[in-house]
Amino acid sequence: MSIFTKRTSASHTPLDGVDALFADLDGVVYAGAGAIPHAIESLTRASERVRVGYITNNASRTDGQVAEHLRELGLTLDTSDVVTSPQAAMGMLAEAAPAGSTILVVGGDGLIDEVTKHGFRVTDSARDNPAAVIQGFAPHVGWLNLAEASFALNARDPQHPDGIPWIATNMDWTIPVERGVAPGNGTLVSAVHLATGRLPQVAGKPELPIFEEANKRFGTANALFIGDRLDTDVMGANRAGMKSALVLTGIDGPKQLLAAPDGSRPDYILGDLRELHNDYPDVQTAKNGSITVGDSRVALRPGAGGMTDLVIERPGSDPLNLLRAACSAIWGTGRAIFGFNVPEQLYQPSDSGSLVS
Repeated sequence: MSIFTKRTSASHTPLDGVDALFADLDGVVYAGAGAIPHAIESLTRASERVRVGYITNNASRTDGQVAEHLRELGLTLDTSDVVTSPQAAMGMLAEAAPAGSTILVVGGDGLIDEVTKHGFRVTDSARDNPAAVIQGFAPHVGWLNLAEASFALNARDPQHPDGIPWIATNMDWTIPVERGVAPGNGTLVSAVHLATGRLPQVAGKPELPIFEEANKRFGTANALFIGDRLDTDVMGANRAGMKSALVLTGIDGPKQLLAAPDGSRPDYILGDLRELHNDYPDVQTAKNGSITVGDSRVALRPGAGGMTDLVIERPGSDPLNLLRAACSAIWGTGRAIFGFNVPEQLYQPSDSGSLVS
């Protein structure tokens, strides 16, 4: 998938032609409790054109709590506009465990609420002989919780010779919070994996269940998903057949974009959510192979030792267009980033702390 598609119209915004906009939350709408600059007004403006939904892997809160937080930040939405990884996990749990059975829950209110609403009994102890383990992120999850999950998954059950089912809401390694980047659910799941030698089924991004839940609920056929991570948000949207956008306000930045493997490359690269409403620039490829986006131009040239040099021929007035051009050049070769010499200007923050203006 390419970040640039050929267009016949004179101008094109990322929202043109889509029937819904799905937004990730952490790193896109907010970081911790506070809104990311320009996110609220940009999403409010988008909601005047298309229906906007919010998709989150974070399982620590209920959909109602998430919706209330978003309203406090200034957004207008219904609780049903929030799609959570615990909601996506419930279909998987219903197939894995008998109705009304006892489930060991490692996580917070968001996960407990969904398990209870679907008629299961909740426990936090392996001594209760749970029919399955379901695991999601919550700030209070600690060693005791992970140990109970491990005990349950290692227990011998004649009905489950390979162990009882294990479902994870998501596998995000990190989560952006107000103070920086912290361990996410994937880090906690990996601790249980190391103790049991098993891997869970996964409901959240980049797996399909959460995207299928969103499409079904919104009745969409041509949605755009915007996130801040290549390995979950962009990869998941691409797998689900959705258009994808990466916004540079969260986890992944220019360095990760330049190195993005096939399958994790977004259709759009945005500095912040205001650019949902701006004309998105086309890529222009010259006969000599140089690539221009806006007034920025790059080219690939043979380098020493079999490497390829990415050369900035014209920086242009917008660092973001320069990054878009460089990504297009590298991705278009079908080769891994390790074969390129890339100028630090493309991925090092400026004196203002940001690559993009």
